[in-house]
Amino acid sequence: MLGGAGMLLAASPAQAADVSYATECIPPPISGLPAVQGTTKVQLTAPAEAKVGDTVEVVWKTVEAASKNPDILDLDKDTVKPTGTLKVGGAATGTVQMEGPRQNPPIPKNSAMVLSDMKGTLKLEKAGEITLTPDAYNINVSKPISTDTKCTPKETVQPGATIKVTDGGGSTTAGGTTSGSTSGSTTAGGTTSGSTASGGTTSGTTAGGTSSGGSDSGGSTSGSGGGSGQTDFPGKEVAVHFTCTSPGPADIASKVTINAKKSGGSYALTVKTAKGVMDSPAALPAGALKPSMDITIGGADKGSVKVTGPANAEPLEQGKPVDLSDMTGTYKPGASGKSTLSPGTLTIDVTLGASKINIPCKVKGSVTPSLELDTTAQQGGASGSATSGSTGATGSTAGGTDSGGGLAATGAEDNGTLRALGLVAGTAILLGGAVFTFTPWRRLRGTR
Repeated sequence: MLGGAGMLLAASPAQAADVSYATECIPPPISGLPAVQGTTKVQLTAPAEAKVGDTVEVVWKTVEAASKNPDILDLDKDTVKPTGTLKVGGAATGTVQMEGPRQNPPIPKNSAMVLSDMKGTLKLEKAGEITLTPDAYNINVSKPISTDTKCTPKETVQPGATIKVTDGGGSTTAGGTTSGSTSGSTTAGGTTSGSTASGGTTSGTTAGGTSSGGSDSGGSTSGSGGGSGQTDFPGKEVAVHFTCTSPGPADIASKVTINAKKSGGSYALTVKTAKGVMDSPAALPAGALKPSMDITIGGADKGSVKVTGPANAEPLEQGKPVDLSDMTGTYKPGASGKSTLSPGTLTIDVTLGASKINIPCKVKGSVTPSLELDTTAQQGGASGSATSGSTGATGSTAGGTDSGGGLAATGAEDNGTLRALGLVAGTAILLGGAVFTFTPWRRLRGTR
C-alpha cells in the first residue's frame, strides 16, 4: 500500500470490465448532418476495494468508438480530444468528470477511431459498494476547425466497475491533471476540455441577432429617377425575420437598409444589416464567411437583384455575434414607374480552402419595402427578360410572360462574376467517432 502526497491509494488490485451501450451522437451545427446511432464499448479500471477517505483514480478506455473513420479524410496526429462523464451509484450518487489528452496517432481513412484514455478521480466519503457507469461523452477535433460531437447513451447502461468501500483509513492526494472532489458522496473532476469550441455548444446553433422587432411603420423612402438631378436615394431600415436551412440558425431577426445611388439609368445598391445578425456556428478564420442577398423588386418592375459582400476580415469565435459586411450590386430597371426594393433571401457561404457550405435564409412572413424609386426602363432590362453577371452587363433572356411590369436586371459586384454556390467535398467533421465531410446534398442523401 502506497500513501503520501501525489500518490493514489489502491487498497486492492484494480479491476477492469467492458460495457457496451447504444449511443446517439449529435454532430456540430455547421455540418448540417442528422444524429448518428452507434454502439460504444468502454473499459473502466478502478480499485476493487478502498477505504472511506481514500481518493481513487478511474480510467476510461474507449475500446470501440461508435463508427470508423470513413474513406474521406485522414486525421492528423494529436488532433482528437475526448471528455466524458461517469455516473456514481450504489452507496453514493453523483458524477465523475473524465478527460483524456489530445493525443492520438494519425488515423487513416476507413479505419477505427483511436481515442486517448480518459482519467478522473473519486474521493470516497461513505462505506458500501459504489458502482461506476459510463455516460455521455464529447469528442473534440481541433483541425481544420475546432468542432465538437456530443454523444449520449440511448439505453440503460450497466455499471463498468464496482468499488467496495470500508470504514477506516486516511485519505490521499490524487495525482494527474484530473483531480478534485466535492463534499458528500459525489465527485467532480474540475477539468476543462482545452478547446475553445468544447463544452455544450454543439446542441444547436444559437439563433437570433441583436436586432429584432416587428415591422416598421410608415412607407418606404421614395426618390426620383427622372430629371430632378437627385443621385443618392437612402432607404428605410426595415425589420426582417429569416428562417434558415440547416446547418444555419433556425431563425434570424435583423434590420436591413437598402440604399441606392443613380448612375445613368441604373442604380448602384448598398445593403446594410444590423450588427450581430447571427452567432458564428464555429470558430472560423478570416475570409471564411461571406454574405449575399436577393433584393426583391416590386411595384412597376418585377424580379430580383443579387448583392454580395466581402468575407469576414477578422477570425470569428464560435457562438459570438457576427456582423455581416455591406453587400453591393447593380439594379438595371426593366420597367418605368414606381418600383420598390425589399430584402429577400439572405445567403451565408462558409468557405474553408476548396470546401464550401451554403446556408440560405428565407424571409419569414411579409416585409416592408426599404426603398421606392421612380424607374425608367433600360435597354437590356426590358419586360420578360433578366440580365445577370457583372455589373451593368446584359445576359441571356429569362423567358416567361410579363404581367404588367418588367423583370429587373440582376447583377453582383464580385470581380465581374457570380460564382456558382453549392457544397463540395472538404471540411472534415468528427461525428460519433467518425469523420464526415460537406458533400453535395444529393450524395449525402444517397449514403444515409
